Amino acid sequence: MIIDIPEGKDPIGYVWGEMVPGIGTAAAAFSLAVYSHTTLGLREFEAARLRIAQINGCLFCLDWRTDRHGEKVEESFEQDVTNWRTTENFDDRTRLAAEYAERYAQDHHNLDDEFWARMFAHYSQTEVVELSMCLGSWLAFGRLNHVLGLDAVCVLPSHAAGQ
Repeated sequence: MIIDIPEGKDPIGYVWGEMVPGIGTAAAAFSLAVYSHTTLGLREFEAARLRIAQINGCLFCLDWRTDRHGEKVEESFEQDVTNWRTTENFDDRTRLAAEYAERYAQDHHNLDDEFWARMFAHYSQTEVVELSMCLGSWLAFGRLNHVLGLDAVCVLPSHAAGQ
């Protein structure tokens, strides 16, 4: 980690909340809103989120699984995200979510008419805007945490409890 964290401080809470409270608190609220207010299905949400996590290399994000009322994606889901082009376990919406995440992060200048035609055949304009905002959040904040080394010191609550 490249940021000095005072003894006894939570790294995320310190960096995001105490170091830059005017920006960090707003960023945290946006990050939480992505999970609290999404209308996207769990599988397409997680396919996009995990693809961004894979691209960013954020250890915390790779370890995280979104929980919707006790439901999570299956253990093999991350491997399916890696193989989004060929997996037989994704429907069109889930596959497009992974593809959009990858192209958004790595090739956004080449999102062409053919891609958008496929997207709008399966997603409404509102859903595309929502997914785009989610992607922006994950790309920015996951990359921030990885670049600063915060992802290596953050522990999921379930792992801290030895679960």
